Amino acid sequence: MIANYHTHTWRCKHASGTEREYVENAIKHGLKILGFSDHTPMPYTEGYVSNVKMGMDQLEGYVDTVLNLKEQYKDDIEIHLGLEVEYYPKFFTKLLETTTQYPIEYFLLGQHYLGNEIDDLYSGDSTNDERQLERYCRQSQEALETGCFTYFAHPDLMNYTGDKRIYEKWMGGLCHCAKKLGIPLEINFAGIMDKRHYPNENFWRIVGEVGNDVIFASDAHQPENVWNSKALAIAEEIVNKYHLKLIDTVQFHTPRIS
Repeated sequence: MIANYHTHTWRCKHASGTEREYVENAIKHGLKILGFSDHTPMPYTEGYVSNVKMGMDQLEGYVDTVLNLKEQYKDDIEIHLGLEVEYYPKFFTKLLETTTQYPIEYFLLGQHYLGNEIDDLYSGDSTNDERQLERYCRQSQEALETGCFTYFAHPDLMNYTGDKRIYEKWMGGLCHCAKKLGIPLEINFAGIMDKRHYPNENFWRIVGEVGNDVIFASDAHQPENVWNSKALAIAEEIVNKYHLKLIDTVQFHTPRIS
């Protein structure tokens, strides 16, 4: 593992540490590439304030901080500027109008909610309702088809507990879509470290059958989690068990207004 493109900052309200500490830890553990991808602000209407994302007024400070570190550490590590983005159709065009004013290099798709965060369901809540699984897969596929996303973060976040054949149908379709578009899927170390319901081995078995590219990512919310040898070892077991096509680095799909 030479690259981690999934790194957060204190601005998302559920991470800690300074950006410099993340960089120093990445260098200490031998990473060659560090991408910051904090939770994107959203141009919500009617005064809604997210408790899991930076505010729109914090985006410029985030960009400036990462770019300054990129310059300061250019001889030690390759730093990139990204965002982890929810695909909310209602707000996506306005979001692009804002983010394209800055040198954002990449978006990671992190589909934590169905519909949108304001008035809909969290994707990680346990459900046996096929309609929710279908919504997650259709919304994620629509996101990937925009051409704005470099890879799909924790694609197995959807916590469907119903019939495995139904899970295979919808998730198989999503994996085929990602493969057709050349978009890698992320094995998420935060899920491993926190013993969440993902990585979901049923999902990664499907990935092995479809033949998607797969990448590791720390999903670091604390500087010390930029690198975790135990999570890496478990992720490698998943790769070997399902014969996954692991890649080290990605090519950015620069988000832009079509």
